[in-house]
Amino acid sequence: MTSTDVQSEAEDSGPSGYAAARLRLLTEGARTGPPRRAALSELTDEWLAGLFTAASQDVKGVSLVAVGGYGRGELSPRSDLDLLLLHDGGDHKAVAAVADRLWYPVWDLGLALDHSVRTPAEARKTAGEDLKVQLGLLDARHLAGDLGLTAGLRTTVLADWRNQAPKRLPELQELCAERAERQGELQYLLEPDLKEARGGLRDATALRAVAASWLADAPREGLDDARRRLLDVRDALHLATGRATDRLALQEQDQVAAELGLLDADTLLRQVYEAARVIAYASDVTWREVGRVLRSRAVKPRLRAMLSGGKPVPERSPLAEGVVEQDGEVVLARAARPERDPVLPLRAAAAAAQAGLPLSLHAVRRLAATVRPLPTPWPAEAREQLVTLLGSGRPTVDVWEALEAEGLITQLLPDWERVRCRPQRNAVHIWTVDRHLIETAVRASEFTRRVGRPDLLLVSALLHDIGKGWPGDHSVAGEIIAKDVAARIGFDRADVTVLATLVRHHLLLIETATRRDLEDPATVRSVAEAVGSQSTLELLHALTEADALATGPAAWSSWRGSLVADLVKRVAAVLAGDEPDEPAAAAATTAEQERLAIEAIATGSPVLALRAQTEPPTEEQPVGDPEPLGVELLIAVPDQEGVLPAVAGVLAVHRLTVRTAELRALELPDGVEGSVLLLNWRVAAQYGSLPQAARLRADLVRALDGSLDIAGRLAERDAAYPRRRGVVAPPARVTVAPAASRHATVIEVRAQDAPGLLFRIGTALDDEGVRVRSMHVSTLGANAVDAFYVTGAKGLPLPPDEAGTMARKLEETLRG
Repeated sequence: MTSTDVQSEAEDSGPSGYAAARLRLLTEGARTGPPRRAALSELTDEWLAGLFTAASQDVKGVSLVAVGGYGRGELSPRSDLDLLLLHDGGDHKAVAAVADRLWYPVWDLGLALDHSVRTPAEARKTAGEDLKVQLGLLDARHLAGDLGLTAGLRTTVLADWRNQAPKRLPELQELCAERAERQGELQYLLEPDLKEARGGLRDATALRAVAASWLADAPREGLDDARRRLLDVRDALHLATGRATDRLALQEQDQVAAELGLLDADTLLRQVYEAARVIAYASDVTWREVGRVLRSRAVKPRLRAMLSGGKPVPERSPLAEGVVEQDGEVVLARAARPERDPVLPLRAAAAAAQAGLPLSLHAVRRLAATVRPLPTPWPAEAREQLVTLLGSGRPTVDVWEALEAEGLITQLLPDWERVRCRPQRNAVHIWTVDRHLIETAVRASEFTRRVGRPDLLLVSALLHDIGKGWPGDHSVAGEIIAKDVAARIGFDRADVTVLATLVRHHLLLIETATRRDLEDPATVRSVAEAVGSQSTLELLHALTEADALATGPAAWSSWRGSLVADLVKRVAAVLAGDEPDEPAAAAATTAEQERLAIEAIATGSPVLALRAQTEPPTEEQPVGDPEPLGVELLIAVPDQEGVLPAVAGVLAVHRLTVRTAELRALELPDGVEGSVLLLNWRVAAQYGSLPQAARLRADLVRALDGSLDIAGRLAERDAAYPRRRGVVAPPARVTVAPAASRHATVIEVRAQDAPGLLFRIGTALDDEGVRVRSMHVSTLGANAVDAFYVTGAKGLPLPPDEAGTMARKLEETLRG
């Protein structure tokens, strides 16, 4: 069916005909993207014009105007119809009747309608008071009625907007900033709002408004295409959900990707992020230009310029060879020759970041268009300028994004293309892969005084996740890429080896510290063998902290930092030659732990203590305002079977969330016979306040003697309060860590955190007849990452086949 046929059907059949034609247009699949949006707008225009003509036959001085997105002719399947009934102030009763005959048919079809009835003077007054109304009127488009009335309003509104631009544009910029603060950045969100988030459709509309003011203009290249892509995604989202939504929820992304003919949801998100990055960068450049123009209008011309009758010559302050500052931006010097100076992009970027200034759009585009590729390997100056850029702290981000926007980063580092705008489907990560790498470099710049080779620290920060986007383990793939990149940018063979080691093992310290028994010499030896030297260990320690801090708030804490520091200290001792043949001395037992242990032996029952825990203040956090971490729960229990499921089950029954958990056998003072297990757990109440210690102890006694049916209690609660359906989490994975310990078998569990998870694991291990010698439990966002050191009945590690069988059974249990 052609567009003309659709319109004829709408005209001939009234509302029902329009509805049928609209449905056919949205479902036929022959037209998508801009052609479908234009066709839907045209179809709606014809229908509304017909309604208006029928409703206003005897009424003069009235017109129907489309505003906002509809005014731009960009109707998505579930878009609102933004309409203004404009009249000359004559017969108000007649105008009201026309409005009724227009609005009710729209409502009857279930279409969303944003409507108003105003005279030109009223519309102008409202626009002056409400910036959002003004923005909508900038896109006013005549539909039917008195064309002169509509044209007069358009002319007046545009004139007002241009006359008032010095006042209204800062107001618009503030609105954009407030919205960005609320909604976040579209290019990094896993469930972005395509319209409201920074870099979304609202920002694209704001850029049109700035251009209409004639005060400044946005960089045009790629902007229309980016806006079109976001509109295409919104169309597909409306069709997939059947709702007028702009939020691209996780559960809708596969269907939206299929609607657009894309490979998968990651491909969809990457396209969304790329479009958002174009719009966000254009916004930055445009608002910077607006500020420059407004400042230049506000200051008086210099006396010299007034006397000479010419324009003032802008001051240019040298920053580096070929690079100067002008009007608060970094630009190229007049004598600069990018075509002869391949280091100039890095030199200009480093100078801008060091000065905390933006790179001018003109400079970046000139560099991208004319600069020659760097030779391989890079000259020493290029490598030094890259390190300077990476070590400049927070200003590095904006400068890097300016280079990225014009393709200079992938020109310098071709491997960057794989990680550019790549989403990370992990609740712990708050950035895309590429932005996370830059954030890690920013964090690493704070630690350059802690290491002997800050250049290697900064470059390893930039490259540590470069393997993401390749098949298999990203650390293994990253090691290969890092070797190539490091050699290409001019590091010698020894430095290339160190950088490759840092990338290959960038997760080693945090994973070992939180999932392994540091008292086991095999643990420390394995780390020492992987690291190889004191200087590499020093770099890896700093990289580990920078990586975690750049990941998100759930990835680092003082507790995790202390575990990593303890591991580093032990590994450093081994690298220095102080390697004990026997297990290292047990962790220091505090007086409180010893008291609890002796009481547990004396009473033959569990003893516990609760105490609040907080994070100590950091440099960015004032003293006296610590971060709450929950409550530390210390439990001493005479060694016996079933301790882990009993404790975990009691905590689950009392709705206590386990954030971290450790279990170990405690050495008792001389003269005290017996064996005690010490559990040091950090917990928080899901609802309300914590239960009393006496009540927890009483339930723990009952759980250990079998009189408390924990499984039954948890099942009853789940039946009474079923969990809401949400995003389907990946299935649990259980593995045996090879050669992790000579004294026990290490079982690793990675699963979605849920109430009672630790109870289920402990019960399953007990059912297999193994003893938990020690354990290390941590929660990262919604993910539980747990390691259990288990032995058989004789206290020895399990045979490999038995360990594998048990891991498979545990995995089946957790997936069931």
